[in-house]
Amino acid sequence: MCGICGILLADQNAMCASQLLESLHFLQHRGQDAAGIVTCGPRGRLYQCKGNGMIRDVFNEQRLLGLIGNMGVGHLRYPTAGSSANSEAQPFYVNSPYGIILSHNGNLINAPELKRYLDQDVHRHINTDSDSELLLNVFASELEKTNKVRVNEEDIFTALAGVFRECRGAFACVGMLAGFGLIGFRDANGIRPLVVGERVNADGSVDHLMASESVALKALGCQNWTDLLPGQAVIIPKGTMKPIIRQVVPMLSYTPDIFEYVYFARPDTVIDGISVYRSRLAMGDKLAANIVKRFGGIENLKKEVDVVVPVPDTSRNAALQLSFTLGLVYREGFVKNRYVGRTFIMPDQQVRRSSVRTKLNAMELEFRGRNVLIVDDSIVRGTTSKEIVQMAREAGAKNVYVASCAPPIRHNHIYGIDLADTKELVAYSRTEEEIAAAIGADDVIYQTLPDLIAACAEENHNIKEFEVGVFTGEYVTGVENGYLEHLEEIRFQNARLKKLEKKTNSIVNGDGEGKAEVDIGLYNTGDYR
Repeated sequence: MCGICGILLADQNAMCASQLLESLHFLQHRGQDAAGIVTCGPRGRLYQCKGNGMIRDVFNEQRLLGLIGNMGVGHLRYPTAGSSANSEAQPFYVNSPYGIILSHNGNLINAPELKRYLDQDVHRHINTDSDSELLLNVFASELEKTNKVRVNEEDIFTALAGVFRECRGAFACVGMLAGFGLIGFRDANGIRPLVVGERVNADGSVDHLMASESVALKALGCQNWTDLLPGQAVIIPKGTMKPIIRQVVPMLSYTPDIFEYVYFARPDTVIDGISVYRSRLAMGDKLAANIVKRFGGIENLKKEVDVVVPVPDTSRNAALQLSFTLGLVYREGFVKNRYVGRTFIMPDQQVRRSSVRTKLNAMELEFRGRNVLIVDDSIVRGTTSKEIVQMAREAGAKNVYVASCAPPIRHNHIYGIDLADTKELVAYSRTEEEIAAAIGADDVIYQTLPDLIAACAEENHNIKEFEVGVFTGEYVTGVENGYLEHLEEIRFQNARLKKLEKKTNSIVNGDGEGKAEVDIGLYNTGDYR
């Protein structure tokens, strides 16, 4: 899961970098591992700034001033396949043909096969372990088949058809052809989101924007936007008033990843016509009904539970609605330190454990002597949940019940959300009673999968299904032979690299903290038109 965005300003003398940065700020929750921007200025010249860390670590005023041009692409990385090396910060670039920039959100399930294809058949060098670089080079090789000095929109659509043919998995991409314009495309199952919008200026000219979430466009003043549908691509040439949207390949399904609504997307985002906020309210309503059944009726429930407490921030909407539906007191029992990142994004279990205590503090006033129902969006490894339950008990809670807005997660996520290896998931091969014991809770109540799907589908009846492989083990694209083993091997290698990097940084810096590496560069690709 990553955050991607792109912008093309109508004023060719304007600078888009500050607006790209603002867009990325609204997407920071989607990736905290690395950040990058590449812009395109006069004569097709490309300027880049990217590196490991959050936006604040990578960009400053001086670096932003060096990003020249009215057109650009941004990226926020959350580490999935590949490592966290600085070389894997996006957007990625290839100079041939034509100078191509690409930001990718998702994961390709045939990455090993693609790597062999690019090496043996089309002879393109791959410099990283990132499947995003594979996707970029597949696009470059398809575009190279035109054998033209300059390409047009039809050539690009034809090349993208080749990308859809070769690449399997989840991908939403925003790209840029130096001196030509912006491109965007979304996989044929619509697993990862991509929104295209426009902003009309006072003089009637039109700026064009793309992003992972609608909130990033609305914040920049877009008056209208649309979701790119599965299998569609958009091309926005420089100087155009209207984007060219085309169905490049037939839609295989319309199955967005349900985890976007459960956890990842901001509540003020609308994805595929579904309000994330309203879907979470509906999750609260449906989870409330399941809790009543578990306790044998509303009267018994009110005897056993005194207060509903959310785990901030994602579960707040659902927890508030749940408490209202059940007629229970709602209290903010945990105070969040906003300067600590998401815990399950963090690289290892030891860091996650210590981070939970740094991230959350339990207010004894709301726990002492009470039976508490803690509501969370999901339970992944159980590390966070175990610490939270323990914190509630230390604050004086008598009984601690945990309710999850999502069903038990028992399978790997293969489309760009690095939850954990299957065996690290707390629900793997465990019953709900065993999960409760593992996290130290008196009971655990999960949302049912049909209820979760119904909660997300209420606002868009055109979407009947969602990608729910983490709950069922059945993935919308299927799984390539050996791919799950490939993912686990990559995770194992990355864990070793992270430990080595941490040890090296401790020796070099003397404080155990690595310094943010930033790659600031300029590419000159010549005059496109």
